[in-house]
Amino acid sequence: MTETVSIIGAGIGGLTTALTLKQKGLNVNIFESSAEIKPVGAGIILANNAMQVFQKLGIQDKIEKAGNKISFMKITDDQLQPLSVVNLSEYEQKYRVSNIAIHRGELQKILANEIGFDNINLSKQLSKIKKNTLYKLTFEDNSMIESKIVIGADGIKSVVRNQLFEKSTLRNANQICWRGICEIDLPEKYHNELNESWGKGKRFGFVKISDKKVYWYALANSKNVETSDINLTEFFSEFHSTILSIISATKKEQIIVSDIFDLKPINKWQGENVCLIGDAAHATTPNLGQGACQAIEDAYVLGKLLDSGLEIQNTFAVYENLRRKKAHTIVNTSWSVGKMAHIENSLGVWLRNFAMKNIPKSANKKQTDMIFNLN
Repeated sequence: MTETVSIIGAGIGGLTTALTLKQKGLNVNIFESSAEIKPVGAGIILANNAMQVFQKLGIQDKIEKAGNKISFMKITDDQLQPLSVVNLSEYEQKYRVSNIAIHRGELQKILANEIGFDNINLSKQLSKIKKNTLYKLTFEDNSMIESKIVIGADGIKSVVRNQLFEKSTLRNANQICWRGICEIDLPEKYHNELNESWGKGKRFGFVKISDKKVYWYALANSKNVETSDINLTEFFSEFHSTILSIISATKKEQIIVSDIFDLKPINKWQGENVCLIGDAAHATTPNLGQGACQAIEDAYVLGKLLDSGLEIQNTFAVYENLRRKKAHTIVNTSWSVGKMAHIENSLGVWLRNFAMKNIPKSANKKQTDMIFNLN
């Protein structure tokens, strides 16, 4: 009989893992706390490494049709003057995929349709998980199941991690983040690029995700923000007029506010027939745009190990060894970039911008190569 794997969480990591395992011939049972899979949340940039995985899963075309191709990633000053530019054309040619900006909900819908909704159990918030001979999972609606194999894809506050693994630490980056989607005619020169604009102790990024829709995110040092309900147009008033027009075009109910945390790197992601993936294992700050991409890469590595002939439960320790170094490098690099982006004094900002302009192309390339190269 084919083994059934219980996956906790129908985010991008959980769904990609489910699709990978299903394509390898395993039965999957997904338990998701939300009442429905609908287009909530904001946008996401699927970097080249994530798109390589979706190419292998046969859904590259669907994602490209639903999203928007990104050929340049730019860090700029607050007037959108470039400090650092990564041209992605070399990677597009090498891997035959492009970076795609897409609505997070659209991506979840594509994945859920591929997996089949029969495999997804909604309104199932895990409250308790206990190991007996099998894992006993209890949900907040008092329902209960037993499962031999469990994958925790339940995010940074993972119940699976908190109840089955050693104590872990969430680190507060002391930054507040606003994310939004608006409809606006973006100047054509920005259509196929991600721009992230760095100011004093704050920054603003934006990218086109479909014909009329633009996804944006803004971050600031928490100590400078009295309330998350501030007037963002005033708060970012010194930034370029394009940025201010994006904020003005966004309805208040389309803005999500959150504090930024990551998971202090942990070395143990798996145990007897249980495994953590994505944010449950290695949650990162969003500064390299690799949070979901690293979860997608987790799914890819599990699939590759299954191809090598291992049973699913025997892949977990090998997966942990293969993935840990890269995931932790992403977490630590992202943390450092976040601190650098939020320098506040004028001299520090000038020095940072000068340094960014003068980073050797070879250093940028080395980091991009590392990120885009699948394990």
